Amino acid sequence: MTREGAITGLLALVVGVVAGLLVAPKPPTWLDPYLPVAVVAAVDAAVGGLRAALERVFSDRVFVVSFLSNVLLAAALVALGDALGVGGAMSTAVVVVLGIRIFTNASAVRRSLLKL
Repeated sequence: MTREGAITGLLALVVGVVAGLLVAPKPPTWLDPYLPVAVVAAVDAAVGGLRAALERVFSDRVFVVSFLSNVLLAAALVALGDALGVGGAMSTAVVVVLGIRIFTNASAVRRSLLKL
């Protein structure tokens, strides 16, 4: 990544955060059971992407597909749990599994950073 690309990405991140704080969007209530799980799935993909970048095997295609598939699969599992009448338990299971992946990737990131 070039220096200009990094600056552009950082600027886009700052603009997005500021816009989100100013607009303060309110999601529809029917999304309430899915948002926490979707956020955890997105964090899992982001930490996995950071790990891949530090290991110099990062691919933007793999990251985007991983990000979208994690979020959609997590939401589908919660929807399945709701349909079966065990929505809360299914949400908890998804968060636990993704949490384990997040901490596994975070420890690999920490090890990579300590080697530098």
